Amino acid sequence: MTSSPSTIQRVSARGLTVWLMALALYLLAVFHRSSLAVAGLLAVDRFHISAAQLAAFTMLQLLVYAAMQVPVGLLVDRFGPRRVLLTGALLLGVSQGAFAFATSYPAALLARTGVGIGDAMTFICVLRLLATWFPVRRIPLFTQLTGTVGQLGTMLAAAPMTLALGALGWSRAYGATALIGLVLTALGFVVLRDAPERRATRGDRMAWGAVRSSLAASWGHPGTRLGFWMHFTTQFSATTLGLLWGYPFLVRGEGRSAGEAGVLLTLMVLAMVVAGPVLGQLVALHPWHRSSMVLVIVLTLVALWTAVLAWPGDAPLWLLVLMLLACGVGGPASVIGFDVGRTSNPATRLASSTGIINMGGFTASLLLVVAIGLVLDWRTPGGGSDYTPGAFRWAMSLQYFLWGLGLLQIWRYRLRARRVIDRAALQAGVAA
Repeated sequence: MTSSPSTIQRVSARGLTVWLMALALYLLAVFHRSSLAVAGLLAVDRFHISAAQLAAFTMLQLLVYAAMQVPVGLLVDRFGPRRVLLTGALLLGVSQGAFAFATSYPAALLARTGVGIGDAMTFICVLRLLATWFPVRRIPLFTQLTGTVGQLGTMLAAAPMTLALGALGWSRAYGATALIGLVLTALGFVVLRDAPERRATRGDRMAWGAVRSSLAASWGHPGTRLGFWMHFTTQFSATTLGLLWGYPFLVRGEGRSAGEAGVLLTLMVLAMVVAGPVLGQLVALHPWHRSSMVLVIVLTLVALWTAVLAWPGDAPLWLLVLMLLACGVGGPASVIGFDVGRTSNPATRLASSTGIINMGGFTASLLLVVAIGLVLDWRTPGGGSDYTPGAFRWAMSLQYFLWGLGLLQIWRYRLRARRVIDRAALQAGVAA
């Protein structure tokens, strides 16, 4: 039997060790996910590909990640987080090793597909372990810490990976990261436990009808839908800028130098690191106002992006700093959606509901990454990559469609979720 979160009164040394081990594997997954960002030009030469084919790597990873969330959630509910996390970590190491020695574009795409699948199998497992090993009052803070530390993988994939590629070359640099991943996977096999009393847990076997019923029950709860739309609405700006379009937008769209663009994007990541623990503590202290926090953050994002896009000519540096900081806060704000899902579903549906919610932000990011590319090509005279500031204003304005849809749905489902909570409280009072 798996320990219920309510039975845990304090954070034990073993629980902290399990979390740190799982966190290391998640950090590595984010590193693998981001490791191509600094190797784009090298990839073009190595695989003899165009810029559009290079962009396909990012789009493929986002697509695979989003598509895998619900299946991974079901796997965790059935086989436990330890087995799924270790399988994902092993797949990450093997796929990164295959990418290190790939010499053709199809082989490289296949390897990055494996990286996307392995990446998709990490975060849900870490959240499931938190729900088992940590007291309820500590879960919001440690959930945010998990997301925050994970983002450091993006920073590790920048300067250190650049140095490794320059010093070791493509195959040795990527091969070394694959070897580190395999070593951590072996360590995780020893350290990780699903619960205090059992190394590995297993859920009931579910027929396809039961799977559909479980997913329908998770999606049918307004709390799950609220978490989905919170994740959908807050994450896509930072993800789109960080994975592909941030550097071109700042350099071509806003006239910034390469150094300034790098500093601005680094500030966005630092904002994620700082904002995560702060939001986690606020959520723990004021759980009733979780959706209100998200609404304030999204409206701030909308206001700052509007100021940047409406500014005549290039936006001033101070305004770009504020906008990138707000985008950074949007990253950990998306994690609030998982806390809403956690408190809205029983333990047997926790991983599957988390998977549903995690689809939100990555689906929005995938749509935006693709749509921005299409609009830039449409608005750029003569084609090519010589994008104009006007083309970027058109392209980045696509965010308003996603914000509008997300804000409408957050408002709808927060009202429905609060009605469910009020009804449950009334029934409990009558029963008492």
